[in-house]
Amino acid sequence: MIDISPSVMQFLLAFIVVAPLLGSAAALLPAPPGLKGKSPEQAVLRHGVTVTGVILAAAIALTLGFDHDAPSRFQATTDISWIQALNVRIHLGIDGISLPLLLMTALLFFLCALYSYFKLPAGPSPKAFVALLLVLESGTLATFAVLDLLLFFLAFEMVLIPMYFLIARWGGAQRQAAAWRFILYTLLGSVVMLLGLLLIGLNSGTFDMVTLASDNGRELSHTTQLLAVLSIGLGLAVKTPMWPLHSWLPDAHTAAPTVGSVLLAGVLLKMGTYGFVRILLPATPDGMATFAPYLGAFAAVGIVYGSLACLALARKGNKGDLKRLIAYSSVGHMGFVLLGIASMTPTGVNGALFANIAHGLITGLLFFLVGALKDRYGTADLDTLAGATGAALYGRAPRFGAFLAFAAVASLGLPGLAGFWGEMLALFGAFDPAEGLSRPAFLTYMAVGAFGTLLTAAYLLIVVRRVCMGDPKAGPELAVADIQHYEFAAWTPLVALTVLAGLWPAVLLGLTDPAVQKLLAGGNS
Repeated sequence: MIDISPSVMQFLLAFIVVAPLLGSAAALLPAPPGLKGKSPEQAVLRHGVTVTGVILAAAIALTLGFDHDAPSRFQATTDISWIQALNVRIHLGIDGISLPLLLMTALLFFLCALYSYFKLPAGPSPKAFVALLLVLESGTLATFAVLDLLLFFLAFEMVLIPMYFLIARWGGAQRQAAAWRFILYTLLGSVVMLLGLLLIGLNSGTFDMVTLASDNGRELSHTTQLLAVLSIGLGLAVKTPMWPLHSWLPDAHTAAPTVGSVLLAGVLLKMGTYGFVRILLPATPDGMATFAPYLGAFAAVGIVYGSLACLALARKGNKGDLKRLIAYSSVGHMGFVLLGIASMTPTGVNGALFANIAHGLITGLLFFLVGALKDRYGTADLDTLAGATGAALYGRAPRFGAFLAFAAVASLGLPGLAGFWGEMLALFGAFDPAEGLSRPAFLTYMAVGAFGTLLTAAYLLIVVRRVCMGDPKAGPELAVADIQHYEFAAWTPLVALTVLAGLWPAVLLGLTDPAVQKLLAGGNS
């Protein structure tokens, strides 16, 4: 920890939320003559790298100044009255739950901007691309920083339009249909979620998340809590996405440009699960306890469903798209996150938060790799890539093949890498759920989830065998570029953090655990 004054910490958090919007507006202006470089397009892409880099630096400074001895306390807080009639406040703050998500979001946006500088997806104006990317960053960072229910909703909705355009204008085949399905599903879920947020705020007399967490649902009747959990949970489950509300996800990922897929998997899906932890667990504990067994059941089904869908796509002759396969794998991985949350125990919720970060790092890396693979071979179709002898990445592009194999074994939950701890802790949480929850039911969910880990290993190893192995000399001569310098720069931080979190999980758990303990105790610990 570095001693940074509270006012500077307050400024840093506000800057992180607002700066991307200012950068987005600046991206649409003509580039000054001295900054144009080779072309105005290069200038605006460099602007995107600079703005996201400055925001990442501010997030790192915020992390270094964070009091790691008190991660359960909200820090860097701003609390200003905004709409007095509704008692809505501009309330910002971070604790051990939100800080890792904030830092990972800033990192992924910087890496995506860096990657796009060298490999901009085909589409309209680069100015619009950078501007949309920065608006998207502001919305996601705000979601993890705000402590007011209505501000949370506004930030939650702010990401929809930029992501829609990123898919619809810079995506691949079927991009229009995928973009429409994405926005219709999420908008429908958001409308229902807003009703639940208003229900909580108007019945409790406040929209402040800190106050609601301290009240621990005492101001809300059991019926109100049930209705709130049902409506808010539905909106959050669409964004997560939870089976069976996931059907927008594979199409969106398949059509999205590479950086769109990275951000969709690495950041946007986390907004849904974060809402479960930040809003529903502390503010409506009785309602969550009623719905937790059903949430656990949907999570367990999602784990197996996602894995079976991936197995089907990985089979020879099924024309499985690798981007679609990884999208379905996200349904399974996010199932572990929801299972941990449904257990309503410190172990399970800590596992869910750890799995959130692990999924963001590993699946973000996988989408980067598959996007680069598609650029090299002209397709992400697994049968075409495998062909008669396999894409033979180990022989044709050994460093690329090594990165892909690493990401695959990390995704299957190999001990010693980040993917292992979150899933294991989520299963442990299901093994001994919170008091009042049916232990036989959760033991069943745990067994189903554990079976899902075996299926996950099966399809990922099949993918590695079909894409990486084979004799490159047995097929037609094909020059495949190994990892380029910009790819290495964008991917290596994700590899390093995956290893660090796997070997030293206490770095993350030391932040989340005190905050989770306080949150589940209703702010009284």
